[in-house]
Amino acid sequence: QVQLVESGGGQVQAGGSLTLSCELSGRTFSLYVMGWFRQAPGKERAFVAAIATNEDYSAYADSVKGRFTISRSVTKNASFLIMNNLKPEDTAVYYCAAEQSFYRTAIYRNAGEYDYWGPGTQVTVSS
Repeated sequence: QVQLVESGGGQVQAGGSLTLSCELSGRTFSLYVMGWFRQAPGKERAFVAAIATNEDYSAYADSVKGRFTISRSVTKNASFLIMNNLKPEDTAVYYCAAEQSFYRTAIYRNAGEYDYWGPGTQVTVSS
């Protein structure tokens, strides 16, 4: 069974940076597409970024392009979300997700495409 655990959330001022980590255990990490989503109070869970099993392929929501970077490490069995120039509107609970795929360039942008989720980590950006 796949287990995901996020870490790295916290509170930061606008313009600051945070790096979120998501460690996958229970299965072979290299077989899973990794995604990050976020959910602000009163809003639906929204796509942030995703990375294929081939780390050269990634996708971002328009709202975070140029500010966030997703990466993955086979040696650490983890995905990372580097968040720069944070804005108050980035405040949300951030969730890591994983979905097995045998297509090396597959990227999933919809929450329903992922079978496995972490418990989430809070990110709060103050103005």
